[in-house]
Amino acid sequence: MAREAGRRGGLDEQAVLLAAGLADLAVSTLGSALGTVRGLLRRSDAADLAAEAENDLLARGRLVLDRYASAPPAHLEVLARHALARRAAGDA
Repeated sequence: MAREAGRRGGLDEQAVLLAAGLADLAVSTLGSALGTVRGLLRRSDAADLAAEAENDLLARGRLVLDRYASAPPAHLEVLARHALARRAAGDA
């Protein structure tokens, strides 16, 4: 029974340490990101950077929508197109 109490205390301690480590990582990452944003805002070409970032995000959004929103062509339709292409190549 002493082992179970020691193990439980060990698991509780590990959970606290894990939570503290994750919190520290989040704070340091947020601090780094804020420093980067401050540096970008001090640049003289910030408007150009913002316009480029907007264009990049729009392009990325188009790619994502093209990838996931449109349904792939039907399998039989693809086979029919290949058959037509072979026939056209054979007739020529």
